[in-house]
This record gives sequence, structure tokens and C-alpha cells, in this order.
Amino acid sequence: MKIFSWINIRLVLMIGMVIFLYSFTSHRNEMRKIKKTVVVFEGKNTLFLKEEMVNKLLIEKNQDIKTLNKVDLDLMKLETAINAQEMVQKADVFVSVDGVLKAVVKQKTPIGRVFNQAGSFYIDREGNKMPLSDNYTARVPLISGEIDVVKKEKMAEVLNKIAEDDFLKKNIICVQVLANGSLVMMNRNYEFQIDFGRTVDIKRKFKKYKAFFQNAVLDSTLYKYKRINLKFTKQVVCIK
Repeated sequence: MKIFSWINIRLVLMIGMVIFLYSFTSHRNEMRKIKKTVVVFEGKNTLFLKEEMVNKLLIEKNQDIKTLNKVDLDLMKLETAINAQEMVQKADVFVSVDGVLKAVVKQKTPIGRVFNQAGSFYIDREGNKMPLSDNYTARVPLISGEIDVVKKEKMAEVLNKIAEDDFLKKNIICVQVLANGSLVMMNRNYEFQIDFGRTVDIKRKFKKYKAFFQNAVLDSTLYKYKRINLKFTKQVVCIK
């Protein structure tokens, strides 16, 4: 029994020591001074927000960063503030072991720019509004007309197809939304109008347009057309 009692005592002591060390290190970690802030922008699309803009959201009430302890920071609140910025897709905020307050920020990606009576703004990959930036202007198709008659998911699908295809990205410069929900597009180098129709069979319509263009450009007939109609299922109708 004495052997078992001694083993039990040692076990209790070890557990107590672990708890003490954990509490001690946790307290020291919480009281660690913040040395500086670091903002890291993720991905290729990093041109719309500047580091200074994110830093202002990280340091509340213009406090001196060197006077702050880790325990004084509400990381969730800071993260929420950055995520509320209309140009931010996602942000993660944390304090590193060496006392650096770090924000990892992924910016939204614009895929279209709207011009209408409500003003001018971008549309991002999810179809949501994104404000213009004073730092950078994205080269994306211009969107006009009755944009509210098309569901934002469908408009995003059309614009994403253009953004993800090198040929379409170089050629499609304008998208007009008609009152009935049909889309009319303009080519960068030719004057013809592309009657895309409603936002259905999107992938098939773009595939037909690319095939038509690549064949027609070989015999220089593209200059003769005024309208290219993609609304029919198995054919492209051209009007001179």
C-alpha cells in the first residue's frame, strides 16, 4: 500500500506542477507587451488596401502600441472591424509568441465595374458590391443598365467566366443589362454587338462565341458584322 500511496503522491505533485507551470506561462504570455503591428496581404490581389489603413483598425483610439499588453487586446473585435471593411474578403488577427500583433488580410477581387445612377462601384467574385479604391483601378468589364433585374449570383457567374478566361478577359469590355434581364456585350477591337441573352447556358454561350470568333477572324469577316446573336441553342446568328 505504501508503494501505491507514494506513486499517487508523485502523480498529484506532477499534475500540480504542470498546472502551476501552465498558469505561470499563460500569465506571462497575457502580460507580454505588444512590440509592433504587422499586416500581411494574401494572394495576388493586394492593390486596393494599404497597410496604414489596416493598422488604423488594429490600434484603437490611437493608443501607443508599446503600452499595450496582450491581455488588453480584444482580438475578435479587431478581426471583426477589419472584416467589416468593404474591400476585405477575410482577415485573421493574432499575437505571435514574440509579441507581434499580426493581421493576415485577403482582399476582395473585382470582376466588373458598375456605372449607373447609384454611382460607380465594383462587383466582386461573389456578386457583392465593392467600393472603388484611391490606390488602384482594376481593368474589368464595365457594367451598365438595369443590373438589379439579374440575380447577383448569375451576374457573378457571367463575370467570373470572363475573368477566368484569357481570351474573354481581353475581348469583352462592356456588359449592358436590359430591362428584361438580357445581356448585351461589346468587344474590345470590333464594333459588333454581342446579344448574349438571359443568364442561362452561360458556359455554352461563351464556348460558341469563342469558336465563332476564332473561325471568323481567319477570313477577316468580323468587320462586316453588326450583331452576333448567341441566344440560339446550336448556332450563332450574325447580322451585317
